[in-house]
Amino acid sequence: MLNERVICAGFGGQGVMLIGQLISYAGMIEGKEVSWLPSYGPEMRGGTANCSVMVSERPIGSPVITDDATVAIVMNLPSLDKFEQDVIVNGKVIINSSLIDKKTSRTDVNAYYVPANDIAMELGNPRVANMVMLGAFLELTKTVEMDSIMKALKKIFGDSKAHLMPINEEAMKRGAASING
Repeated sequence: MLNERVICAGFGGQGVMLIGQLISYAGMIEGKEVSWLPSYGPEMRGGTANCSVMVSERPIGSPVITDDATVAIVMNLPSLDKFEQDVIVNGKVIINSSLIDKKTSRTDVNAYYVPANDIAMELGNPRVANMVMLGAFLELTKTVEMDSIMKALKKIFGDSKAHLMPINEEAMKRGAASING
């Protein structure tokens, strides 16, 4: 039974809120129960930012994730230090190894090291590092389908940013491939 509890965390401006929104919207598109709870530090761009996302087949009682996250998607070192302890035993920690040069201190979780910023630079757009991480998450958890994410992204982007759809899709594919390859 699907009951994914995800923490997405990084600096403001890294797109962690967008990751959470897309997972939530995609879950809604697929008829699942969802919640998205953002949390910002003192300043958005450059400050800390994280969000809690739940996707379930059952109603969600509370959007708050304390120490029972099934997955943490961490974009920077302060986020790893803060949130790795909130992941359940045998949960998943997806780490942006482009910016985090250490391993998780936990031996009871499954850690995945994704060079998200490096992959984004290979694609020619450093701003898609979050989509690389989202692709890795999708590959690992199968929480929602990439098609649903693309529909959600189209809705969020609107017509004015439609030209960014292909690079975002490619970034997710590269993130997924980084898990398998």
